[in-house]
Amino acid sequence: MRDAAKAILHGLATIVVLPALISYALKRLVIGPDRALEGSTQALAVVPGLLGVYLRRAFLARTIAYCDRSASVHFGTIFSQAGARLDANVYVGPNCHLGLVHIERDALLASGVHVPSGSDTHGTGDVDRPIREQEGRRRLVRVGEGAWIGSAAIVMADVGRHSVIGAGSVVTKPIPDFSVAAGVPAKVLQSRQSGTIDT
Repeated sequence: MRDAAKAILHGLATIVVLPALISYALKRLVIGPDRALEGSTQALAVVPGLLGVYLRRAFLARTIAYCDRSASVHFGTIFSQAGARLDANVYVGPNCHLGLVHIERDALLASGVHVPSGSDTHGTGDVDRPIREQEGRRRLVRVGEGAWIGSAAIVMADVGRHSVIGAGSVVTKPIPDFSVAAGVPAKVLQSRQSGTIDT
């Protein structure tokens, strides 16, 4: 019964977001998929509560590379890259900003987490040209299965499976599986498997 009700709600949410999907399709032709996606997700980000979760999921399922039916994206979250992927049972808390990211199944992002498309999204090498005019490099950032990213963390490199990233941390280098890491820049503090503390 519960699964049937969820399926009906998912279908209704798709109907409700149809105007947003049409708008996105038209904007995509003019300004490209990434800029169109960012503007559309800004508009949908302000819908509160469970209704907002269903509407965002219905929209994202048809606009990003993959959004599982069980993914949960909360109030204020914005996407900037159509290549983003959200696997099964992903939780994205309020006010996150996601670029080119693959969030694997059962991973959790607390509120205010930022995952830009790697650490080189803006070029900075030419001091004679404004940074906004310099070519950057986008790279897919992976948040591994079952990982937990604490509030206000910034993740610019891959996070291993079942790892924990402390609130406010800045991940600049890959974090291995089953690690607890924190700090600016984030450093591995211990292994979740052995409990060994790194020094």
